[in-house]
Amino acid sequence: MFCPNCGTEVHEKAVVCIKCGVGLNNPTPKYFSDQPQPKTWLVESILVTLFCCMPFGIAGIVNAANVSSRLSVGDVEGAQKASQQAGKWTKWAFWIGVAGVLIYIAAIVALVSFTALLDKRW
Repeated sequence: MFCPNCGTEVHEKAVVCIKCGVGLNNPTPKYFSDQPQPKTWLVESILVTLFCCMPFGIAGIVNAANVSSRLSVGDVEGAQKASQQAGKWTKWAFWIGVAGVLIYIAAIVALVSFTALLDKRW
């Protein structure tokens, strides 16, 4: 058997070429450039994990990491599903974080207003 990249003769059961390191028995992924690559949501998931809602952000990161791994083995449907799941969890984490900030601001405004009201009574 010969390496398709450099032409070096390699053992029949070899997994990679000794000379150039190219994989020999790896099947070519079914994913080709004529299809749009699903969005990974990795950067967004990391940001919402840090700044918004950690549990849902972590779920987004896990699914975002699955997108690339599934594409690398040719599982396009699995990659698209993982992308949808990553997007769902990332969006949930973002909106829960926004709601938390708004509730916090409303509580501060209410506390300041209540304190000002008590100061006027005395």
